[in-house]
Amino acid sequence: MTNTTEKQAALPNSLPRPPGEKEELLRIWETPSGWRWITAVNNTVVGLLYLGAAFAFFVLAGLLALVMRTQLAIPENDLVSQDLYNQIFTVHGTTMMFLFAVPAMEALGVLLLPQMLAARDLPFPRLSAFAVWAYIIGGGVFFSTVFYGLAPKGGWFMYPPLTLTEYSPGDNADFWLLGIGFIEISAIAGAIEIIVGILRTRPPGMSLDKLPIFGWSMLVFAGMIVVAFPAVILATMYLEIERSFGWPFFTAAQGGDPLLWQHLFWFFGHPEVYIIFLPAAGLVSMIVPTMARRPLIGYRLIVVALIATGFFSFGLWVHHMFATGIPSLSMAFFSAASMTVAVPSGIQIFSWIATIAAAKDRFRLTTPGLFVLGMLFIFTIGGLTGIMVAMVPFDWQAHDTYFIVAHLHYVLVGGMVFPLFATFYYWAPMLSTRMLSERLGKWCFWLIFIGFNVAFMPMHISGLLGMPRRIWTYSEASGWGPYNLISTLGAYLIGAGVLVFIVDLIRNFRVGQGGQLNPWQAGTLEWLSADLYSTRSIPQVSSREPLWTQPDLSEEVDSGQHYLPNAPTGARETLVTSVIEAKPQYVIQMPGNGWAHVLAAVFTAACFLLLTIKVVAPALVCGVLAILCGLAWVWELDKGPGKGPVDIGAGIELPVYVSGPIGHGWWAMVILMVVAGSLYLSYLFSYLYLWTVAPKVWPSDAGGLPDLKWPALSALLFTAGAAFFAVARRTLPAPGHPHLGTPLLVLLGALSSILAVYLAVGCHWQAGLRPTVSSYGAMVYTDGILTGQLVFTVLIMSLFVIARHFTGKLDRVRCATLENTALLVYYTAAQALVGLVVIHGFPRMIL
Repeated sequence: MTNTTEKQAALPNSLPRPPGEKEELLRIWETPSGWRWITAVNNTVVGLLYLGAAFAFFVLAGLLALVMRTQLAIPENDLVSQDLYNQIFTVHGTTMMFLFAVPAMEALGVLLLPQMLAARDLPFPRLSAFAVWAYIIGGGVFFSTVFYGLAPKGGWFMYPPLTLTEYSPGDNADFWLLGIGFIEISAIAGAIEIIVGILRTRPPGMSLDKLPIFGWSMLVFAGMIVVAFPAVILATMYLEIERSFGWPFFTAAQGGDPLLWQHLFWFFGHPEVYIIFLPAAGLVSMIVPTMARRPLIGYRLIVVALIATGFFSFGLWVHHMFATGIPSLSMAFFSAASMTVAVPSGIQIFSWIATIAAAKDRFRLTTPGLFVLGMLFIFTIGGLTGIMVAMVPFDWQAHDTYFIVAHLHYVLVGGMVFPLFATFYYWAPMLSTRMLSERLGKWCFWLIFIGFNVAFMPMHISGLLGMPRRIWTYSEASGWGPYNLISTLGAYLIGAGVLVFIVDLIRNFRVGQGGQLNPWQAGTLEWLSADLYSTRSIPQVSSREPLWTQPDLSEEVDSGQHYLPNAPTGARETLVTSVIEAKPQYVIQMPGNGWAHVLAAVFTAACFLLLTIKVVAPALVCGVLAILCGLAWVWELDKGPGKGPVDIGAGIELPVYVSGPIGHGWWAMVILMVVAGSLYLSYLFSYLYLWTVAPKVWPSDAGGLPDLKWPALSALLFTAGAAFFAVARRTLPAPGHPHLGTPLLVLLGALSSILAVYLAVGCHWQAGLRPTVSSYGAMVYTDGILTGQLVFTVLIMSLFVIARHFTGKLDRVRCATLENTALLVYYTAAQALVGLVVIHGFPRMIL
């Protein structure tokens, strides 16, 4: 009795809790019923929707794969036309890579991370919901193009010159370019949410060295998206501009180079493989200890391996280009780098094997356990063939053959799909009132495992026999027929396995609470008792497996004895902690359900899709509506400190509003600046690369360049714009005492930036440079576009800040909106200054 009393006294909150707290939390976090559920922003609802959509795209892309395999089952088959086959393999690859793999991982982040961190939700729940709706609408329209002959035909990598207008007329390629660019933007939005969520919403005590491995893997995953995806966004921008307006980025006759596309695409494309694999590896690192009933061996080594894999993956893109005639020294470097990445991957695999070998009693061969073992077998084979193709002589022989098809499927399916099915079976009880069937699960595993090896193992042989990728049909004399027939039979076995899973899902999955709590006896926080509001209180954590080391934790949390057991502001909140040690810092006031983000997604998608079919005026209207919806969405954010500070337990009172570097909005803006910086670095690479390829189109004397006074004046105006915002921050009035100084300075800052862009671009036009003449002109004006879009964003945000000032929502205390706008202004000025030095200084330097 004494021990129990002492223990309760040591907890942040004591019992009994005031009546009605749970009911109040349920009311606040309630999911809208009926058709209004689409306005929900709860991470469980959004995450399930996200994951369901990703799985639906997986099934649809799988059906296209069956059509392809049926076409190739026998020689000289004419089941589908060559044109349709080209569309099918393009949509299959694009859907699997862009609409299934990355979204599925982000969906799991949205779904699992708040539970693993015992947070009520991620810090920007409407951003997640916006990303999901944008993805579903954009992805649905893109996939549907295959049914009416508008699907792209250039493969999921869309290499120019094949995809330039003269070789790919019509709108097919535009659907890929605008659609994928749009979906990548939604992926970046999700990545920002995940990074800030992991770093800032961990429970007290969960320092970074206690973060679940899945959290580490998602942190690396999201960081890689932030750095890698801007490259492909820029590449799609180049290609769409060249197709629509004739700016020659890839046309060799005008100083462009098709290999520029390959460099940018694979700078994204190779990290993409690890972007897919790392979260899946994180999931495996969560499942293995539970099935082995012991902590993961080599936790710190795995964290290092995750970071190292993410780092190395950016140095490997050229190994996709060994056959393009690049210098021998480059090939040697990238060949070595490609083999080096096997080291951190091997660390993870050996750690899993060691944990399995050291299992308490023995490793439990449940369905999740079987899928993990299947993953180990298949991914290891994929890794070995990866070492083979990392060797230049072998790559030259196997390049663009079915050997590569087999290799990439062994890596991607082994590294991502098998862990995903393990995840479905492992975490289903957390979301459903019933567990999935172990019997059907084992049928599902064996059908997929056997089917996969039957389908893809023979492709190694057909590839070595010379069968090229993306081939529509082949002659009987080639000898490839038997291998293709076996592969087709294997593909149907995989389809049967997926069908068994869908049947299992329909039979047993029922969303809701009330099922068996922690059926696997796992040690991490997602298995705490939870409801719509996630956990009743946010626990104090003392180890990596709190449920193993704190056996009463679930009851303590559910009875409200830990932090923030109530809703002190009467609205949705969660706890924000410090980045390294996870010490409580403040309470976020979170937005509730609403329409603004849904409508913003609808109009944004409509804008991109209408642009694709060249319906410009309605597209612009939709763009304006999307911006207005976005402004309405963020208007109610930045709530101010009106309801704080609040008591969260243990005598700790926290503010409900902060600004500056401690605020989660500041962190999001900084990450957004990293995205913009990555995009601009890709641009600088493009600029210098095209100069090395075609220096003859660069100015040969200073006569064709604008007078230096114009870039100097532009630089002065950019600097002045930043200075106006810096001063505006200092002139913010006290609450309730508005004056005109702040909005005037903000407006002057925005106008200075606009005039600076006009001078930077206009001086080239006055000098006679045109973007359609050469790659030099195209690159110069692209710099103006990249800076101009930032300045346009600054203008919108400035008007928003001014509006908030005149409505009494901006002062020296409630100032996060102005601070975040100022951050973007500073970044814009810095990028513009670099651009002016490069655009005006580099040509003069080489004269």
